Amino acid sequence: MANSIGDVVLIYYGEEPAFFARIESIEPDTKKAWFRVQLLVLTIPLGTITWILREEYINGVPFTMEGKPLRIEAVNPAPVGRDSESAESEDIDRAGSDGQRKIIPFRGSKQDDTKAS
Repeated sequence: MANSIGDVVLIYYGEEPAFFARIESIEPDTKKAWFRVQLLVLTIPLGTITWILREEYINGVPFTMEGKPLRIEAVNPAPVGRDSESAESEDIDRAGSDGQRKIIPFRGSKQDDTKAS
């Protein structure tokens, strides 16, 4: 899978993960087969850097800058939402015997479970 604009990537310095970044733009450079890649560095404070890279470097092939080894790795986040089947079964488990939802108190609460009205 090729990295593209909007993707979040992990930048490795040597063999160690160094920081996350989002690819903001990829534009051709004046040198043939090279690209100007602008990265939003996801640190506090946010910052931007522009690297001139070949396509294979953008997509994970290790490279060096000033003798320092670097690598860009794609980040594939886990899905944010739940699938409808598991959400539905959770809802059924939380329903009371009369089918209504129960109010579940926070841990440490002295109140008993009560049914929603």
